[in-house]
Amino acid sequence: MENHLHHEGNSSGRLFISILLNGLITLVEIVGGVFSNSLALISDAIHNLSDTLALILAWLANNFSGRKPDARRTFGYKRFEILSAFINASVLTAISIYLIYEAILRFLHPEPVRSGLMFIIAGIGLVANLTSMLFLHRDSNKNLNIKAAYVHLLGDTLSSVAVIGGALLIFYMKVVWIDPLLTLIISIVIIIQAYKILRESVDILMQSTPENLNLDEVKSYLEELPQIRNIHHVHCWRLQDHDILFEAHIETSEDLLLSDSNKLLKEVEEILKQKFHINHTTLQVEFDVCGDKAMIKQP
Repeated sequence: MENHLHHEGNSSGRLFISILLNGLITLVEIVGGVFSNSLALISDAIHNLSDTLALILAWLANNFSGRKPDARRTFGYKRFEILSAFINASVLTAISIYLIYEAILRFLHPEPVRSGLMFIIAGIGLVANLTSMLFLHRDSNKNLNIKAAYVHLLGDTLSSVAVIGGALLIFYMKVVWIDPLLTLIISIVIIIQAYKILRESVDILMQSTPENLNLDEVKSYLEELPQIRNIHHVHCWRLQDHDILFEAHIETSEDLLLSDSNKLLKEVEEILKQKFHINHTTLQVEFDVCGDKAMIKQP
């Protein structure tokens, strides 16, 4: 428990530092983008603004999710992380679509760009984004919420690199169309990344069965136990990206004593935990009660 709290505290600290870095670079890039007349730089600033909002949401989620359950929210606040990831990915998608629209307009009506200032500001943005990514890299593989924020930062890092390259091309080759082209490419890449997070977060919010878990396999494996005749009325979902919940009716092959039923429940819970990584179970033991023995109960 202490290790978990220590990890959460470290994550919150790294998120807070990233918030400060991205908030500062957003202001710098907005001003620099206006003065340099660079759409790509303004795009990078908007991405950084979305990053800052995403990181704030991630920081709030990281702190809220650790709150204890109560009578109103019996599962606690862990689902807040998934809601935050969904909001972050949605905002990022919307901003990227808007940037694609602006890039198309810039293709139709090219405008001069001050490439020198564009290069300097993009360089500052690159350093800030790389620093933030280093802070969050380790936690991005363990937490969907922080992963969403990390993808925001990845997008801005790529954007900063592209803007730097674009500034050099504009300066040496006078190809001003490279500015909206870079905006277009980066926005499409970010939409693809955001879609993956949206799909996973929607699956969790809709209480879908985890993709890597086959309920037919779970049912067949449990029914191999001699004391179990049938597994039915199964529900399986994720509370967040790590916690898998499972509930089902277990029909026994004979009328068991309560003490024997408890032993069976412990055996089933251990199987679900060790073989299928299900860490929260609600099981109802019965004998010749339900008329409907389908695995998924229909309304």
